[in-house]
Amino acid sequence: MNDSSWGAPPQAGYWGPSDQGPVQGAAPAGPAYDAPEAQHTRPMPIVPDGPDVPRYGDDQDDDRGAARLSGPLFRDENTSAQPRVAAPQNPEPMPDAPQPAPAPKKSAGRDLGAAIGVGVGLGAVIVASLFVVKAAFVGVITVAVVVGLWELTSRLEERKGIKAPLVPLAVGGAAMVVAGYVRGAEGAWVAMALTALAVLVWRMTEPPEGYLKDVTAGVFAAFYVPFLATFVAMMLTADDGAFRVMTFLVLTVVSDTGAYAVGWRFGRHKLAPRISPGKTREGLLGAVSFAMVAGALCMHFLIDDGIWWQGLLLGLAVAASATLGDLGESMIKRDLGIKDMGTLLPGHGGIMDRLDSLLPTAPVVWLLLVLFVGSG
Repeated sequence: MNDSSWGAPPQAGYWGPSDQGPVQGAAPAGPAYDAPEAQHTRPMPIVPDGPDVPRYGDDQDDDRGAARLSGPLFRDENTSAQPRVAAPQNPEPMPDAPQPAPAPKKSAGRDLGAAIGVGVGLGAVIVASLFVVKAAFVGVITVAVVVGLWELTSRLEERKGIKAPLVPLAVGGAAMVVAGYVRGAEGAWVAMALTALAVLVWRMTEPPEGYLKDVTAGVFAAFYVPFLATFVAMMLTADDGAFRVMTFLVLTVVSDTGAYAVGWRFGRHKLAPRISPGKTREGLLGAVSFAMVAGALCMHFLIDDGIWWQGLLLGLAVAASATLGDLGESMIKRDLGIKDMGTLLPGHGGIMDRLDSLLPTAPVVWLLLVLFVGSG
């Protein structure tokens, strides 16, 4: 092949093909290319003489890096005329990194100051009426029952549209407590039956729509509040009745306090998360432990002919019934979509929020005391 087919020999100022051999992929030679006069490359402009310009990749400027263009085309010709700026000797300190927020402390969920104050006030009223005149304490029970019935029926009507008749419930509930104190268990059952009948008749004065649910709620309220409270009045009839009621109150309060204190400090495993998320198994163990110790002490020092081991069993039963009563009340409030039954007692809620563990515990304590030491 003719060498002229790859172009004229290189000349000064020209970039041309290499003389090392044919280039692959080149167009085949033709008449236009075979002519000696054909010019295969365009002349490049001649760069005027000047300082050598380092090409891309030359390591002549260590400070700017090998992978960066440098030279007169990119900065002043006299690089030594631009002194480097020294880094400040005492740079301004960087602001401290934001610290993570401290973990929130556990909260009791209520105003403890108000709760303690109200608790002390109620305790003083109970003790004064209990050890001065027994009949006065029956009056305290009756007032608590009537207020509790008012709270319960009001919440049922507000949240569910259930109209349990309050008048026959209040009258029948007060009669139930008095009958239990005067006539014992027989009088309490008779008063309960008459109260249920009064609820059925009273509701007949209104339209029949919703009759069944209203009277059902009324009978439930009559059993749940005044009938269970009647067992406290029945305890009071014994010779040492004041001390039996005091034992009942102390064990219930100690059980609740033990559950709260241990559960708040050590609670990790939920007891019944769908009913009451705040209650824990550790809290239940605390309730049992506190109540059993208090029961042994109360049976030994307060109850006539009581034995300490009977107090252990009594404390265990109280812890179980108080916990179940609290869970039952929580079920009712969860179904109604409320947190408290009322706002009458600051730091506690309503009367029913304090009776929730007392009401189901009353028949348990009454029965065990009768079995251990008799009816007195």
